[in-house]
Amino acid sequence: MWRLEARPAPSRRARWLAPLAALALTIVLGALLFAALGQPPGRALAVFFLRPLQNGYGVGEWLLKATPLMLCGLGLALGFRANVWNIGAEGQLILGAVAAGGLAIAFEGSDSALLLPAMMVAGILGGMAWAAIPALLRTSCQTNEILTSLMLAYVAPLLLAWLVNGPWRDPDGFNFPQSIQFGEAALLTPLFDGTRLTAIFPLALGLALAAWLFQHHSYLGFQMNVAGHSAAAARYAGFSADRTVWMALLIGGGCAGLAGFAEVAGPLGQLLPNVSPGYGFAAIVVAFVGRLHPVGVVLASLLMSLLYLGGEAAQMELDLPAAITGLFQGALLFALLACDTFVNYRLRWRRQS
Repeated sequence: MWRLEARPAPSRRARWLAPLAALALTIVLGALLFAALGQPPGRALAVFFLRPLQNGYGVGEWLLKATPLMLCGLGLALGFRANVWNIGAEGQLILGAVAAGGLAIAFEGSDSALLLPAMMVAGILGGMAWAAIPALLRTSCQTNEILTSLMLAYVAPLLLAWLVNGPWRDPDGFNFPQSIQFGEAALLTPLFDGTRLTAIFPLALGLALAAWLFQHHSYLGFQMNVAGHSAAAARYAGFSADRTVWMALLIGGGCAGLAGFAEVAGPLGQLLPNVSPGYGFAAIVVAFVGRLHPVGVVLASLLMSLLYLGGEAAQMELDLPAAITGLFQGALLFALLACDTFVNYRLRWRRQS
């Protein structure tokens, strides 16, 4: 019978080629899905992957949507490499948006040049504060951070909904659950005319470089890598497990909070109940497709952003449901898991005695 047998030394090249194989498999599965839905696969795939990038505005939207995915993915990847499993980037993004938006609302009408930097700092601190809760529970009560960070990701939208339906609701907003529109001093200026892309995208690229330097050329990054490879070796070397947990969660929360600031001070310009369409959860896929490497995370965020835009294009032009985006994201993750299985294992035929 066929059995999976662990490879003695998985190929490094195969490990890096696995995401490309997963993408190819996802495209094949997508073609089959479109055919089952009665759509010509070739045209449907062209609408999904090519139509969003036909002009400068589309490219700007592609990079704009990649920005929060990149920021969240970079923070999560650092933690995952240290075996600290922060699953709550979605909640941390929302708290970052709440903190930054609250500052914009408090200083409504201000034209101070310090307001936007203050909002950025508030967003980062808001995400870190939300991530500090599972860090504290993990280090003081040995509570699993997967469960606590995930549950807090569902509390954060409820807090945001209460704010925009209650104390922060726009009195002139016709009773819609939204805050006031932020003033000019609280908004990011587009980088290029005719697009909504802001300076947070090049900042995210700079953070990817900083993450690479932190991972490979810093003592703290070395400690986190050792803790991820072997907790026993980290303890033997005298590295603090609690410090690793705090660093991983606070970095992840800060990056997600920065993404929340970028959304409310950028394309949204106000607080809404749906600040994030699931960027924090999609960033988990981004981190793993990117192999927990900053360069890989950048490329994976661009791919995931294209899936968001492709889903929107498919809704408008092919009359397909919004769930098509989630289907492609899920197919990509399952294809990657399948490819990783054959990177680490091989099929062997063994006769039953």
